[in-house]
Amino acid sequence: MRLPFVDRSEEAARLKRLRAGREGALGVVYGRRRCGKTRLLQEILGPHASIYYLADEREPALQRVALAVEIARRLSGFDGAVYPDWSSIFERWWSEAPRGTTLIIDEFPALVARSPEIPSILQGFLDRRSDRGIHLVLCGSSQRMMQGLILDRSAALFGRAKEVLKISPLPAGWIRDALGLRRPADAVTAYSVWGGIPRYWELAADFRSIEEAIRLLVLDPLGVLHREPERLLLDDLRDTSQAASILSLIGRGCHRISEIAGRLEKPATALSRPLQRLLELDLVRRDMPFGASLRDSKRTLYRIDDPFLRFWFRFVEPNRTRLEARQIDAVEAEIQAQWSSHIAGVWEDLARASVARSKLHSLRWRPASSWWGPGRDRRPIEIDVVAESADRRSLLLGEATWGGAKEVAAAIAGLTAKSEAFPLAEGRRVRLVVWAKERPRRTPSGVSIVGPKEVFDALR
Repeated sequence: MRLPFVDRSEEAARLKRLRAGREGALGVVYGRRRCGKTRLLQEILGPHASIYYLADEREPALQRVALAVEIARRLSGFDGAVYPDWSSIFERWWSEAPRGTTLIIDEFPALVARSPEIPSILQGFLDRRSDRGIHLVLCGSSQRMMQGLILDRSAALFGRAKEVLKISPLPAGWIRDALGLRRPADAVTAYSVWGGIPRYWELAADFRSIEEAIRLLVLDPLGVLHREPERLLLDDLRDTSQAASILSLIGRGCHRISEIAGRLEKPATALSRPLQRLLELDLVRRDMPFGASLRDSKRTLYRIDDPFLRFWFRFVEPNRTRLEARQIDAVEAEIQAQWSSHIAGVWEDLARASVARSKLHSLRWRPASSWWGPGRDRRPIEIDVVAESADRRSLLLGEATWGGAKEVAAAIAGLTAKSEAFPLAEGRRVRLVVWAKERPRRTPSGVSIVGPKEVFDALR
């Protein structure tokens, strides 16, 4: 199902500004696959003043023919000639294309893999023919290759781009509109599986329930998303085995680098580079307790940042053998047993993410993090959400729960006790917030309750 185009207002404004310029300009659009890069270009640049070409891994001669066919939709007869090299086809394009036209080359890294001379050729036309008012937009899913082709100082196109847009997953707040979910709690459930990836939303929208979508898209070995993490890693890593192993261990609950190294039987220093790459790709995040120094590596925890990958490495990867044997029902039963726990973890992330975008206790807050460590009585405590007010005079302490009324009451009582033991609150006024699936009938004075609707309204 093709869903309505949502958000991307800032990216759209930049693309429109690029196209409106009198001089020809280069735009670069890159990011993880299925995040909506192509849809963005089609919606904003449109078919009337742009040529869209999807590159692939065929021989260069065949790709030139295919590109000429697409250009001929705008310039009649363009495909009637034979172009012996890339210089000849781009020479004619820059000479005959109407002013203001945009040429979009999608999956640009695939084209360069077969024809490494193309960046230098394009550099020449961008430098010499900018007065023609012809725009070029290069797009790709391989973040590593796009950065190397455009952002590396030694790259031919370095410094030529007027706009460089990294397209990230959509904010969580848009999933309600996209999937037509009336209950905010259902949006949390959906986001805990599909994350902010628009293409996953489109695929899920074709099914009657989230359970059916998970079964047929993710668990079934024939499902479109059954091997999705492998494709993601192949886009950006030459050797995916170490990255997949790290993600597998994090997904199973190993969050410290010492734990991961021990399970892999490698020194922790050997994991620095692959972990850093996963951090750069936004697949893993580094969690540190509120107030801790970045140098305090002993307290650092690594978590899978993307909800879909977190779901996949928690439930699919450990069960690949059973799923291949068509024991899908048994895996579904296992998921059901851990379902609330999985959603609760994502709900906690959403709670933290919403703090800096919300006004709580009539105050604005800095970005939130969690906290763990010894309390004033030296007993270990954990707090889901901790943030400073914008003026640094107040401190927000919060808990996130995905249970019913009893769990909410327990969270309120527990948070009150933790606030008294929290060692970093001295000299600041403490404000208490509980993020809950449902509001309790009674709330103690001084405690704010935030529900899914408020969170999704903030995360837009």
